[in-house]
Amino acid sequence: MSEQPSATEQPPAADQPAPRPAALDATNGGDLLVAVMDALGVDVAFGVVSVHNLPLVDAIASRRRFVPVRHEAAAVNAADAYGRVRGTVGVALTSTGTGAGNAAGSLVEALATGSRVLHVTGQIESRYLGQGRGFIHETKDQAGMLAAVSKAAYTIFNVDCAADILAGAAAEALTAPYGPVSVEWPIDLQYRPHEIGTVTVEPFADAAPDVDEDALADAAALVAGARRPLLWIGGGAVEARDEVLALATRTRAGILTSNSGRGVVGEGHGACVGNFATSPAVRPLLESADLLVSVGTHFRSNETGDYALPLPVPHVQIDVDKAAIGRVHPAEVGLVGDAAATLARLTDALPDRTATEDGWLTQVAAARRGARQALRDGIGWQAQICDAVRSAFPRQAVLARDVTIPSSMWGNRLLAVDDPSVNVFPRGGGIGQGLAMGIGAAIARPDLPTLILAGDGGLAVHLGELGTLAQERPWAVLLLFNDGGYGVLRNTQDGFVGRRSGVDLATPDFGRLAAAYGLPHTVVRSVDAIEEALASALSARGPAVVEVDVDALGPIPRPFTPPVSIPGA
Repeated sequence: MSEQPSATEQPPAADQPAPRPAALDATNGGDLLVAVMDALGVDVAFGVVSVHNLPLVDAIASRRRFVPVRHEAAAVNAADAYGRVRGTVGVALTSTGTGAGNAAGSLVEALATGSRVLHVTGQIESRYLGQGRGFIHETKDQAGMLAAVSKAAYTIFNVDCAADILAGAAAEALTAPYGPVSVEWPIDLQYRPHEIGTVTVEPFADAAPDVDEDALADAAALVAGARRPLLWIGGGAVEARDEVLALATRTRAGILTSNSGRGVVGEGHGACVGNFATSPAVRPLLESADLLVSVGTHFRSNETGDYALPLPVPHVQIDVDKAAIGRVHPAEVGLVGDAAATLARLTDALPDRTATEDGWLTQVAAARRGARQALRDGIGWQAQICDAVRSAFPRQAVLARDVTIPSSMWGNRLLAVDDPSVNVFPRGGGIGQGLAMGIGAAIARPDLPTLILAGDGGLAVHLGELGTLAQERPWAVLLLFNDGGYGVLRNTQDGFVGRRSGVDLATPDFGRLAAAYGLPHTVVRSVDAIEEALASALSARGPAVVEVDVDALGPIPRPFTPPVSIPGA
């Protein structure tokens, strides 16, 4: 597909008789969706079955693989992670009304991250659309709700437009800047017979504009003349790994990353400071730098101290989205275009030797070491847990992390990442998405173990997905930090409020819960036990739970609080 789909056709009038549903063994909308998945090279879909998506689920389950998650939000989370790991589109199926609404939060995450997700949801019968009759599962303006939390949203109004809309929606999800695309599909139209021809899905050809030649020359002049350059690499650069490394090598620049940009340059690289921009050890580096080149980053609030972090000037910003240029940090030069192609042209425009100051990389290396050591000092015994995890899991194993203290303190920074496809984390900051993301990631990469790092508070949000973990049996180790509630907010209230509200939670006996699902379970109550626990869990080559008793191991030197502003604190 090369053009954006049209969804302007009108539904049939309410007084027209409803067509007789096709039998599930006839060619229907489900077969069309399978054809779209085949065009994408995707053989797995995640979802919750419903009377309003039954033909779709039936076709996928009988011809490909349908993973029945327990909540619609988990369907999108799992599809999101599957797409991140595979570098393709993940497919999620939900039901109408409440089911589509349940998916909204996870669509917000996919939109914030720029994940390629095709979200297909049911809809009531087309002849009743928009009438407010109270038809089962009906909701007011479902399409508008989906449009608010998706890159785009479309409605299938008749059988003839279904193929174009589905293939076009998938193409739009594949087109940078990426994001989830939702399609609502009335159930009567799903059941109708479909003629399925050849389905192709290609990103829209005009997505990446040509780079402005004058801006490119200005950028090259700034880069060539910089004495102390820094790169800030974001999620928009994950498909430009070679080009980022080539520019860094040519300029001898230091490399900072956002959380989304981790692994674009392997974190063992001596010039890669990593996701440590707000570390006190890195502040002098930012102050010394005389040029910042940013690639595909949003300069998120939590990564810039609520935008208070002083950043170097001048600033050359590269982004495929024109609106991103100068939006957070003023840019003297903005290059709008595909990251890989733009970086390659910028590097080619540089002289063989730039003006980088001798000793600059020594200063970068010192900041790198200082930031990591300061973090290790602050997390106490958890540093040994981090080391054990990194040693136990292969370098190409996915590191899926929920929003929890270990993730926020060291999982997003100290747990080394060499490849962006293994870096799976809810970058929008929503708690409770890690388990479903880990399931999707593990299914996407079945030959290697997946780490799922979560806390008991986040796990409670989608505790039912333990059932999905037990049923699908991916090779995944759930490393669960149990501190009896929302530890991040507990620390915030203890430090700034003086009393606790809503943070101390009743938690289940996870050993008995795991046993109920037939999942292996081990409790770690000393750091000396972590290596054996992880080795035992990994040897199962299936799902397993390793629970860390945080209270037994004791407090860490610097209790973590989130990097958000609290008035008066």
